[in-house]
Amino acid sequence: MPENLRDPAPSASLPRTLGLIDALAIVIGVTIGGGIFLVPNLVAQQLKSVPWIIGVWVFAGIVSFFGALACAELGCAIPATGGQYVYLREEYGPLIGFLCGWSMFTVSRTAQVAWLAVTLAMYSAYFVSLSPLVSKLLGLGAITIFAGINYRGVKAGAAVQIIFAFAKVAGLLVIIAAAFVWGHGAASSGVASSGFSIGGFGVALIACVLAYDGWVQLTFVAGEIRNPERNILLSLALGSLTCIAIYVLANIAYMRVLSVAEIAASDRVAASAVERILGPRGAGLVSLTILISIIGTLNGCFLTSPRVYYAQARDGLFFRKFAEIHPRNQTPGFAIVAQCAWAAVLLVTGSYETLVDYAMFALWLSYALMVAGVIVLRRKRPDLPRPYRMWGYPVTPILFLAITAWFLINMLIKRPIPSLAGLALIATGIPVYLLWARPGRHAQPNAETYTDTHQSRDGRLSPFDSTSGDD
Repeated sequence: MPENLRDPAPSASLPRTLGLIDALAIVIGVTIGGGIFLVPNLVAQQLKSVPWIIGVWVFAGIVSFFGALACAELGCAIPATGGQYVYLREEYGPLIGFLCGWSMFTVSRTAQVAWLAVTLAMYSAYFVSLSPLVSKLLGLGAITIFAGINYRGVKAGAAVQIIFAFAKVAGLLVIIAAAFVWGHGAASSGVASSGFSIGGFGVALIACVLAYDGWVQLTFVAGEIRNPERNILLSLALGSLTCIAIYVLANIAYMRVLSVAEIAASDRVAASAVERILGPRGAGLVSLTILISIIGTLNGCFLTSPRVYYAQARDGLFFRKFAEIHPRNQTPGFAIVAQCAWAAVLLVTGSYETLVDYAMFALWLSYALMVAGVIVLRRKRPDLPRPYRMWGYPVTPILFLAITAWFLINMLIKRPIPSLAGLALIATGIPVYLLWARPGRHAQPNAETYTDTHQSRDGRLSPFDSTSGDD
């Protein structure tokens, strides 16, 4: 192995500055977004029974927890900046890894940022009347502010993440407590109609699984987490279990105040429940909690996603400028600025709405490949040091893959145009990859990935320490 890969300069990699609380705040702060306020309406339309509604939220949480456990095995074995991109690169080769990162930058993660900014402006209008122009400017301002915070340093971004993760959990707990204290058990009887169907359960399950999305983004900053063998596993496990508990309690709380039929008829379930308890001021509490949730997720996107583009560039598979580390702030500064700029373009043009729709299929296809890669990597690299091995293997990854396959097939059947468009957008990366990976241009895997993050406890380099990442 070349000497410069064994002993990189101190400035060659991002420092490990994130602790367990920081990592936990990322998992909770990114996962809990608007889903818990919006999805219960859809679930109640599909499932008319309290036990089935609670059951589908629990089951979706368990499936997501299995996905998080897969990330934990991969993250502990390969605690490298770029996370999911690095795992796919090692599992299937650089083309698949590149296509994942390419789709994140061009479509999914930047469109997510733009959508969050627009949603933030929309809920801000509850407190202050905003014209369409001012709403758009507010969204652009929010993108710029959180990009700036994370540009200045990972600790600054992590501090904001902790504050808003705590605030959103506190807000939800206040709503839940109010419902338990002053609610009257509107649905405590398990009211139901007997209209259960497998198809309805499937639609509800998919909606709930989407509400739990976000755990994978912790892996993007795996190379900056201290003591990754311990903290990646703990943050993913504790964070996922916390989200499951909050989501289930929130749904029970809603059903203490509203009947299942009322939940199915309301597109503002949390607001309807709290208004019944606290009056008009309850809507303000819910709007504030949603705003806090959006802010936490938006900040988390700038704290995590640019690390993927940075890792790609370090491998020579993206614009070289994205691999730059700010000499003072020790952040992938250009990657953060680029995500900010592209998200702003998507917001101004309104194209983010279409791209968010198209990105869903691509995102979950990449999740399926990543979790399947746990099985692939155990066969491909059996001697790779694994401080944590996924609980319930191989049943747990197979169950996750079965649900994900159901989700993807259902999307292809029910929404073929967005699904196929998402695949087409991924495919646009193939000629770009061939350009970057042509002979003479393909860089060696970056020093950060192959030294600092791939040593076993006795200090020996792991089986990943090779001169090529193409196998």
